[in-house]
Amino acid sequence: MPLRIKLVIILLVAFTFSSAQEINKDTTLPKKDSLPNLVSIQQQEADSALRIMNLSPFFSIQADSVLTYDFKINKPLDNYFWYIKSAPVGLKIDKNTGILFFKADKNLFKSGRLKFDVPYKVEFGVQNLRNAAEKIDTSFNLLFFSTEINVSKLKPTVGSIVQLEEGDSIKFKVQCDEGTFPIEQITINSNLPITNFKPVKNCNDEFQWMVPYDFIREGDTAKQKILVLQFIATDKLRNNDTATVRLFIRPGVNYPQKLIEFNQISDEMKKYIKDLKLAFFVLSNEIEKTKTNRTYFDIGSSSTAMLGTILSTSAQSTGAKNFGKVLPSLGLTLVPVKETVSPNKVQEQNVASQIRATIKRLEFMLSEYNLTGEKDIDILTKTKKLKDELKQSQLQLIDLPLVEFDPRYTQEDAEKYFNNPKVNKKYRMKVR
Repeated sequence: MPLRIKLVIILLVAFTFSSAQEINKDTTLPKKDSLPNLVSIQQQEADSALRIMNLSPFFSIQADSVLTYDFKINKPLDNYFWYIKSAPVGLKIDKNTGILFFKADKNLFKSGRLKFDVPYKVEFGVQNLRNAAEKIDTSFNLLFFSTEINVSKLKPTVGSIVQLEEGDSIKFKVQCDEGTFPIEQITINSNLPITNFKPVKNCNDEFQWMVPYDFIREGDTAKQKILVLQFIATDKLRNNDTATVRLFIRPGVNYPQKLIEFNQISDEMKKYIKDLKLAFFVLSNEIEKTKTNRTYFDIGSSSTAMLGTILSTSAQSTGAKNFGKVLPSLGLTLVPVKETVSPNKVQEQNVASQIRATIKRLEFMLSEYNLTGEKDIDILTKTKKLKDELKQSQLQLIDLPLVEFDPRYTQEDAEKYFNNPKVNKKYRMKVR
């Protein structure tokens, strides 16, 4: 190929390559001067969403100090207003500027309207005046603290010394005079074990307890026991306060149980009196039969003796006179015989008198030591008197066979016979 033609071909290839490079450079890459403009456009689009730029999730304030905080948003304040939904007493926010203000006055804490070391959740927000959908609802926590710590105190609604008896119940509240930190727990300690009481765990809880009747046992030498109750309050920092109540407990009367015991001994005594009346009725009848037999025998003997006397004085013949002399001696010889046929029951008579005296004494004791009510203060003494009297009467008549049932006699007959005026006159003591 001629040299001229080769040079023309090389020039054409070089021109084509250089044209291709200029086209790629102009269409694919932007100029350096256009990059800052793109970044500013992106930032403007991001700042269009409403946001609080300096939101703090937590604030802590010392007592008797002032809190001032200026909230900022990424929008002009002319078209927005601030509001608070829930907040502790005294907290305010400027609706136009978003400045938060609070003065932690000590009087708020002394009155109990605010408390130390308790986080308060504050709900607030900001909203567009023209577009209600454009708003922010958020919150933060507010905590108050104090460098002066006043320990909370317990105040029971009862005196430090209380007098009680067994069977009594006690009930009182345990109030709290709260200091810097509130009481979180209350425990009870006692010097003696107790059961069935209502515990106190928080302020204003009520303590209830009934003193059992066996609190002071029969074998105890002490006639009085002292129960010491200690109420211990603790706050979250383990500060504690103790309130002490002393209960002086004396022996008491278990009236329901003692009433049952009194009724039992009274019923037993009444039954024993009925048995004695029936025995007295039977024994007295036996004595009456013996006296009746002796009376008939005495009448027969006296008639025989009188007949002999009459014959001896009025008869004409010698034989009749002699017969009259014999008959009186016959009447006299029959007197020892009637002791064998119907002997005197002296022992039975004495026993009957003793039974009657015992019945009268027991009836008097029942009437004298009767209860005046369900809670008679002398119920223990009266029960003991009846029990001792019944035991003594049973010992005196320990050999007496009691007649609990006899078909020949009834309890009504025995009662009627015992109250018969003739029988009363018969057994009445005679004074000469």
